Amino acid sequence: MTSTTGAGAPERRERDVATWTDAELQGLGDAYEVRVAGRHADGSSRTLTIVWHVVVDGNLYLRSVRGTEGQWYKGVVRHFEGFLSWGSTTRAVAYTLDASHDDAIDAAYYAKYGRGAASDSITSAIARQTTLRVDPR
Repeated sequence: MTSTTGAGAPERRERDVATWTDAELQGLGDAYEVRVAGRHADGSSRTLTIVWHVVVDGNLYLRSVRGTEGQWYKGVVRHFEGFLSWGSTTRAVAYTLDASHDDAIDAAYYAKYGRGAASDSITSAIARQTTLRVDPR
């Protein structure tokens, strides 16, 4: 069961959240980038978009470098459900706004993608507003 918070973002109850397998987390950690999409009202996938991602404490996180104005982000937060693709795997997923590990996520982005303008952008205050935890459904 899913309830919504005052901000309109779904709050997933613990018993409803599936978990990534160790193999999936390994594959996600090894993947340089993933493709994400929200879903349409009929459940079909919006257009998959390449994004950077990190795994922190056994959870998958991603952000929009353009903040809340990013088109893929707008599509994802419409229903907070959609799809994630990496390698030869595509999974239905739930997206949850989760800023509880932002400092660790910043460090993980720098560790994975190095220091530079792109990493500075994905760790900016604008991007941090869009930190999403991605859980399999």
